[in-house]
Amino acid sequence: MADLVNYEGKRVLVVGGATGMGAAAAQKAASLGAHTIVLDIADVAYECDQYIHVNLGDQSSVDAAVEAIEGPVHTVLACAGVADGTGNLMLINFTSQRHLIEALIKGAKLGRGGSVSFISSAAGLGWMSNLEQVQDFLATPDWDTAAAWIDENEGTDSYMFSKQAINGYVAAQAFPFLQRGIRINSIMPGPTDTPLARANADLWLGFGASYREAADVPTLVPEQMGDTLLFLSSDAASGINGINLLVDLGHTNASLVDAWDDPFVKVMAGMMDFDPAMFGMDE
Repeated sequence: MADLVNYEGKRVLVVGGATGMGAAAAQKAASLGAHTIVLDIADVAYECDQYIHVNLGDQSSVDAAVEAIEGPVHTVLACAGVADGTGNLMLINFTSQRHLIEALIKGAKLGRGGSVSFISSAAGLGWMSNLEQVQDFLATPDWDTAAAWIDENEGTDSYMFSKQAINGYVAAQAFPFLQRGIRINSIMPGPTDTPLARANADLWLGFGASYREAADVPTLVPEQMGDTLLFLSSDAASGINGINLLVDLGHTNASLVDAWDDPFVKVMAGMMDFDPAMFGMDE
């Protein structure tokens, strides 16, 4: 089994790897023998084989980063993400990473035997109930048309829609990528103690807190997400493709079947309309 999760001699590209889950994944990959390449707008405070500064809100910066990547890439970990209120949210969380991955494939830097693993979120749970809109967005063929679509569709430049888009993209590309010998998956983390989550602690780390308290388990940490990303991209998961994997200690599924009472999970899944009164909120 150890051989199946061995990254010795492999080149792992981590987009958004300066902090949080991306940093945890990059450092674990290096410990497993990988040659690590980290892309981020922020400086990297740990040792990696190549650091490339990139602004994911700027297509020219992303294209320059693709050109700067040294040699072939075996694994892409698409970990970049920002919260609501950040400019260019959809560009950063999804469009730029799609553009980068497809540019790597087109330029033969990511090929047969390769893998892609995104960080999505439990917040993207409702992608199937919103499938028509998600598919309409994913039909945009390039950066400019995707950006224009977001401008024309109110409410879509949002964290939740960006994660729905990731989940839909993973499902949509499972077959065409596999034809090229590339697997694609995502993880859907529940609340995880990252710098981004701490900046939105009341909302992000408060979600599911009563579930974790009742189960007597701690909040998830970035290393758990990094480990799962690397498992999905390893030979140990060679039969897994097109999956959006919940990593949330069972909170979502327990809530969907009423083993745990959290109606907001059903709202996120599109199984229930949002009712402020249900959550003790004023209209």
